[in-house]
Amino acid sequence: MEQRIGSGSQPLVEGAGFDPAFVPGLTPPASAAPKGPQEKGDPVAADPDETVPEEAAAEEPKEPEEADEAEDVQEDAAEDEAPVDGPVFEAADRRARIVADHRGVRLCLDDQECEFRWDEIAAVETESPRFGKRFTITVHTPDRRWYPIEIEATARSRFTEWDERLDAVLDAYFEEGAAEEAEAESEAAAEKE
Repeated sequence: MEQRIGSGSQPLVEGAGFDPAFVPGLTPPASAAPKGPQEKGDPVAADPDETVPEEAAAEEPKEPEEADEAEDVQEDAAEDEAPVDGPVFEAADRRARIVADHRGVRLCLDDQECEFRWDEIAAVETESPRFGKRFTITVHTPDRRWYPIEIEATARSRFTEWDERLDAVLDAYFEEGAAEEAEAESEAAAEKE
């Protein structure tokens, strides 16, 4: 009878421990195209049936969905560029930043960002500490999630200024959407009766 000495398992050559690209979404997928320049007579060149010449691609009509999406993107860009006379709240320190305006609330911490439209926000909570200079703003969503961010103030006197400016923005935009929803619900109830 023969016995092997040592481990019977094979070393890992695939998986997240060996190749970070194994985890989906961690790195972009590698392209299968060769890296060198290709000539027309090159046998390694891509199959001509698979590639579409640029002229033919430009001539193909867009599908209705793609055209609608392109129009939506253009409208959003025009909306972003249009100046709005309403109040704007902005506070930042060396790591964190918050901006609240007509579009919603945007939070940034280091290289991470998140954006909430006014219809995605259930509540905005502020908290100023008894001691220290870190002002906390928490955005609550209807699905019971919350996103806090701490902004370090240069002085504690900035807390009252920030509270007043944020309240002005919330009164202008956040309450406006809630009032419209309540009005729409009351109209719907009146129509049912």
